[in-house]
Amino acid sequence: MPDSLILEVANIETDVLTGVYSEETGKPQPLRISISVGLKPDAHYAPDSPLSGSKNYMDLKFAATTGLPRGVHFTLIESIGDHVAETLFLQDARVEWVTVKIIKLAISEAGEDIGMTLTRHRPG
Repeated sequence: MPDSLILEVANIETDVLTGVYSEETGKPQPLRISISVGLKPDAHYAPDSPLSGSKNYMDLKFAATTGLPRGVHFTLIESIGDHVAETLFLQDARVEWVTVKIIKLAISEAGEDIGMTLTRHRPG
């Protein structure tokens, strides 16, 4: 089995224009987004390994926040997950797969997590 490196950023809270129902459209909905990225690892990481040997975690956060187009309404949260994955694939050729978990905070009635998890593998 080959070596693997998984980078993670969890529980980013952001507002995104999303929703199917009339009460959801036209206003941002609060979401909690977590991202895992499979990256081709370097052969070895020494104490002085440079950042170029991995990926800046802030790139993951960017893809789920300011990397989302402003003013665009995503009907499904699945399409937000797709956009996040595509952003990360475009950022770095070493990204092999992306998993995006999105929780719709506004529809929780008793603290439950309601949402979806999408995993995409690099095309090709």
